[in-house]
Amino acid sequence: MPSSSPSSSSTILRWLQRKRYQYEVTFSLYMLTPIEKFIFNSFLFLFLSMIIIAASLYLPHHIKFLVSRAWFYYAGDEVTSVTAAVAAGAATVATHTARVLHNGFQQQHHHQQHQKPMMATTSTVGLRGEL
Repeated sequence: MPSSSPSSSSTILRWLQRKRYQYEVTFSLYMLTPIEKFIFNSFLFLFLSMIIIAASLYLPHHIKFLVSRAWFYYAGDEVTSVTAAVAAGAATVATHTARVLHNGFQQQHHHQQHQKPMMATTSTVGLRGEL
């Protein structure tokens, strides 16, 4: 005895056909020729694809910006401890690098002043590092 309930594949197929019919009626595509439907659907597909790509690329950054702006309005111009630690670390590294470079230049300059030139034609401008 065959079952009277329709199979799940036929149910899904009928649902998809109904959705296609609703789409064509909603956008009045049933009046168009097949070529016109293809052109309309192509433009719609390209437009939706660009919207999805743009949203996935730029929306996270924009939301981050909006959240930071809302936090600024809520909390004011306070620097968080993480931001302060990063800024302090960067300043320490920059200061240390400047000192090392300065000390290295001074030692090199001092060492070059006490050396006798090997050739009489050696330019002192080149030894001092000046241009």
